[in-house]
Order: sequence, then C-alpha cells, then structure tokens
Amino acid sequence: MKKLIVVLCLFSVSSAFAQDVKKVEVQSPSMDISASIPKDKIEFYNQSFSKFVSALKTADKQAVGSLISEKVKSLVDENMIQKLSGGISFERKTEVYQSGYQKLLDNQTYPAIQYKYTDDQSNPPKDLITVIFENDGKILGVKPSYSK
Repeated sequence: MKKLIVVLCLFSVSSAFAQDVKKVEVQSPSMDISASIPKDKIEFYNQSFSKFVSALKTADKQAVGSLISEKVKSLVDENMIQKLSGGISFERKTEVYQSGYQKLLDNQTYPAIQYKYTDDQSNPPKDLITVIFENDGKILGVKPSYSK
C-alpha cells in the first residue's frame, strides 16, 4: 500500500511540474497590396532594380554592394550572388506586376515590388521576381520564383 501511495505521489508531483507544449507556426509575410506605392517611388525603385540587374549581369561586386542595404551586406557572399544571377533571366525584359508593402521579421514595413517578364502572358504570371526595398532605394531582398 505504501508503494502505491509513493508511486501516485511521484506521478502527481511530476504532472504538477509538467510544461505545457504549444505549437508555434511560422508564416511567410504576405505583401499588402491595398496600400499602394506612389508612381514616382515605383520609378525610383525600378531604376535601382535595373542598376542591380545590370551589376549582376556584369558580375560587378562593387556595384552590387553599393545597391544593397547595409542590413544585409554582411549576409551576402559570392555564392549568393552567383545563385541570384542564375535565377534572373537577363535576356528577358521585366515590368512591374504589382506593388505594395511587406512587413518583415524586424516588424518594419518596407516597399515591395513584384516584377514579371513581359513575354509571360499568363495570369497570374508563372515567373515573378519579388524585390524588397528600403525607403532610400537600397535593396533588402530579391526572390525570383519560377514555375516548375
């Protein structure tokens, strides 16, 4: 009988100190297209993106470094630049598909523009390039996405 009471006490003490396990789900932030970026800002960001693509095409590391944000410079290396160069088609022309603002992990909202290739007539486009900018035109992130 004493053993049964000791075992029950052990189970009750261990369950009293048990931790609750909660499920955490990480979601990719979506672009808020309801808040539009002014056309003059879109043109400004478009010029910055065009310079960035030209620098990638010529593999000019200094130009790429001058066009990206200080927040991501330490993260960008030669390998990332090569992968990004392989993900963007330099022969195809791009145009703005949609623009809006995107909230990132630092809880700040940044302007984001999605570019599509002009020869892609499907709706929605199969191939998109999403670019996130700082307000001064520096590039925070570039994500090309292609259909399988």
